[in-house]
Amino acid sequence: MTAAMTGGRAVVRALAAHGVTQAFGIPGTHNLEIYRHLDAYGIAHLNPRHEQGAGYAADAYARVTGCPGVALTTTGPALLNIAAAVGQAYSDSVPLLVVSPGMPLRHPRQSTGLLHEMRSQTDALRAVAAVSHRVSTVAEIGAAVARAFTLFRTGRPRPVHIEVPLDLLTAAEAPGPVRLAPPCVTVGADVGPVAEAAETLRTAQRPALVLGGGARAAAPECRALAEQLGALVVTTANGKGIVPETHPLSLGVSLHSPAVQRRLAEDCDAVLAVGTELAESDVWTAEPLALGGPLIRADIDPAQMYGVLPADVALVGEARETVRALIEEIRALIEEAGSERDTSAATRTAAALRAERDAETAERDARWLPYLRVLREVLDPDAVLTSDSAQCCYYGAIPHLPLGPEGRYLHPTGFGTLGYALPAAIGAKAADPGRQVVALSGDGGLQFSVQELATAVQTRLPLPVVVFDNGGYGEIRDEMVARGDRPVAVDLPPSGVPPVDLPALARAYGGHGVRAATAAELADALGKALTTPGPTVITVPEEPTR
Repeated sequence: MTAAMTGGRAVVRALAAHGVTQAFGIPGTHNLEIYRHLDAYGIAHLNPRHEQGAGYAADAYARVTGCPGVALTTTGPALLNIAAAVGQAYSDSVPLLVVSPGMPLRHPRQSTGLLHEMRSQTDALRAVAAVSHRVSTVAEIGAAVARAFTLFRTGRPRPVHIEVPLDLLTAAEAPGPVRLAPPCVTVGADVGPVAEAAETLRTAQRPALVLGGGARAAAPECRALAEQLGALVVTTANGKGIVPETHPLSLGVSLHSPAVQRRLAEDCDAVLAVGTELAESDVWTAEPLALGGPLIRADIDPAQMYGVLPADVALVGEARETVRALIEEIRALIEEAGSERDTSAATRTAAALRAERDAETAERDARWLPYLRVLREVLDPDAVLTSDSAQCCYYGAIPHLPLGPEGRYLHPTGFGTLGYALPAAIGAKAADPGRQVVALSGDGGLQFSVQELATAVQTRLPLPVVVFDNGGYGEIRDEMVARGDRPVAVDLPPSGVPPVDLPALARAYGGHGVRAATAAELADALGKALTTPGPTVITVPEEPTR
């Protein structure tokens, strides 16, 4: 028999049993029994200054390591603070585990005024998480954690919330045996649909691949398939760099480009979409993407087969195994036909499309290009860049900063939260302290989570934070002007109020801060920031001085 232990210890024991070595969060009155046991079980902890920051840090930790990110909150407002990060993780299919206390087991339904009391934490989190589960015994805690890790490993990874009643955290009960999620057996799509998809792709004259975040584990296979077919390769923001964006068949993150959309609608005679929703946030329009040929969808989530664009051929399974099976089947078909495909026309088409795509936005995007070239020249190929919902990111870095599969670009797609870049960079650095990490943000987005500069200072790890400063919410300002409206509440600060000195604010937190008015100045500042302990805020004026 296992000796009795508290619910708090049972939580930490279960996390450690699943290989958790890092957690993010903020201790509070109700979760101290969890914090008491972290050291004994070898789980390091990083405390951001706001629970939303803890959620974004854990999200980025998961994206970089491939292991679930774990965040610990206390009750009530703390759990609601992390809800935006949970919603972002749900949108981007990130395995995020949030553990919180809840009201006591026998707490009455009516309000009693208990500290942090709310009617139902589980109902609130069910609105943004895949699962929100309240345990009722210490023995159930291990099973709840094992269930969360099973969900992360065997399906589309999405966030899970586990609530432990606060009196159960301190109650000593028999915890039962250690429960472990079973090993994941990777399974590709069924043979029949694979054969149908392979024949469709082999006979297509102008095929295309669309790769989302769900294709990342299949990066080598996706490249091999593109080369085998001579297929154009387009990615979503979450799929950025799966196939090197310098590859002659790559169009990078271009689903939003009118030129690329026209090509898919009028010329491509078969499209294979791997691990992507093909959603509004991917194509930048509420209208579904038009396609000129059959759509083959490969996804671990069966629901995607009936999404905005239903599949003509449905491949339900893990991306790597499915794409491998496609490659083998197409190879056999090619050998049987006795002729190899000529891919030279596809490379010429890709080059012409890249030029047409860039011409569409040349005037708008030119201001960021000198600075993006500096980032690519200074940073290592495997650097991690974290991003905000800012013009410099979705108009600038996402389409124009080339990346390969060895690097990562972490962007809050879909849910489109602000304030992601800085705490996500902290989480990425915690995941791999020796790897270069850079946060990219605008002045508006940064100030959603600017307090996390204090967290970055305490890590003592180099962390450049490049901020393109346009004096407010530039995208919303532009939308107001386009509507013929007078811009309201989009200038930061409002007229007559001195602007925030972001480099000085970084220094006030104990970090470093400089301004870079030219690309050369950014190169110098970035080089120094990559070897200087702590965060360095580098502000760049919105209109570059070349």
